[in-house]
Amino acid sequence: MFSQVLSATTLGIDAFIVKVEAHLENAVPGFITVGLPDGAVRESKERVSAAIKNSGFTFPLKRITINLAPADMRKEGSAFDLPIAVGILAAHGQVDAARLGDYVILGELSLDGSIRPVTGSLSMAIQAHSERVRGMMVPVQNAPEAAMSEGVTVYGIQSLGQAVQFLNGEVVLDPVRVDMDEAFNRTHHYFVDFQDVKGQIYAKRALEVAASGGHNILLIGPPGSGKTMLAKRIPTILPNLTLDEALETTKIHSVAGLLPGNQALITTRPFRSPHHTISDAGLIGGGHVPRPGEVSLAHHGVLFLDELSEFKKNVLEVMRQPLEDGLVTISRAEMSLTYPANFMLACAMNPCPCGHYGDPNHQCTCSPVLIQRYMARISGPLLDRIDIHIDCPAIKYKELAGEPGGETSEDVRSRVMKAREVQLTRFGDPTFRHRRIYCNADMESREIRHFCRLDGRSAELIKLAVEKLGLSARAYDRILKVSRTIADLAGSSNIKADHVSEAIQYRSLDRKYD
Repeated sequence: MFSQVLSATTLGIDAFIVKVEAHLENAVPGFITVGLPDGAVRESKERVSAAIKNSGFTFPLKRITINLAPADMRKEGSAFDLPIAVGILAAHGQVDAARLGDYVILGELSLDGSIRPVTGSLSMAIQAHSERVRGMMVPVQNAPEAAMSEGVTVYGIQSLGQAVQFLNGEVVLDPVRVDMDEAFNRTHHYFVDFQDVKGQIYAKRALEVAASGGHNILLIGPPGSGKTMLAKRIPTILPNLTLDEALETTKIHSVAGLLPGNQALITTRPFRSPHHTISDAGLIGGGHVPRPGEVSLAHHGVLFLDELSEFKKNVLEVMRQPLEDGLVTISRAEMSLTYPANFMLACAMNPCPCGHYGDPNHQCTCSPVLIQRYMARISGPLLDRIDIHIDCPAIKYKELAGEPGGETSEDVRSRVMKAREVQLTRFGDPTFRHRRIYCNADMESREIRHFCRLDGRSAELIKLAVEKLGLSARAYDRILKVSRTIADLAGSSNIKADHVSEAIQYRSLDRKYD
């Protein structure tokens, strides 16, 4: 007695189809699962056995062999419970096997036969569509998420009994449908606004430039100057997520098991703010089977590192490669996985251990050697990868006591989006379609030479800055990129001296501590 059920599992943020084969024979009763199952899959036999009995079906007293094909790929998670149970019942003749090839089946079983949600259902739905599978049977909680993949008919299942009745044609279920526009409008909102921030006019301008070009930014100032408050509002001035970006972001959070239960699609840009005690594996990703870390969870959004100098140095150094490449590859003995990690880095730190260096209202108690040692916690190569360093001075009483004013996030975002549209048009040139470039921060040497040409006055200005500050070649490129963004915000097709001058001003650490 044999049956075959289609299921799926994730590999990184993508998925692949798994054929769950069930074989029953008249021998000493037993239950064995083969095909590189992990611990959760091996334990499924206990859940499957109890669920079948408690759902009113007959559990066959035979030798049961479950094979998960392809056998050379590791299978993990509890999503195979439901397909294994259905496969056993089909092999025993309690389920009509004629419709098993039409559906990818997923779900974790409770002992009473009810079905619990699983992770990665969006990735599995996209893979099912690419392999021309007719539909999917998923836990009812995962159905809206899976339905985000067009071309696959998704049915939400609440229990093993309901799944069997559906496959036997005893009940008719309505497919789950999701209105993309409604999903975007319902969840696309922020609870903070740029207008909430008092003062810090120059820091706000720097954040607008950073958002317009996708540049990394470092905020430096004494405690209580509003650095964290400013950083939390960066997503509110970034362009809205496109559908493709929303789907890719949702896949990452779904695989990591971090997708909110009432949300089928992530429509706002992620904002991740890990504590400074995080490990390098927590930041980059890792584990026995590599899982996405904070840099991947911040994909298409903002990764905020508060108290930057308090992070372990080895933790900060592992970010250098993702910052350059926009992806991270995690290699382990069993496998190597690549996760996307195209994020905007925002950092905040005090100017010295006591926090009052350069503050006219408070006396700094730190010696020059102590300040130098404090700043040395952040390596030069990492600072080079941060395009903008901006000072956030202590807020004056007049600003603090006044009513919140200034521009709203919507006002700033409108200018940011205009600048981004200019960049998308520029990088849509067929000459530069060899790779995807979304903003000025993504430019490499070839694009910088082509789009960041300087006139005589601008070239002289940046030459003076490089010679006086001892800037590296990477810092020189960063200044050119930021200058290009400032010119885009000003509506100028050419980079002018005042654009270069402003970009140089955003290298405050090079000026202060060189």
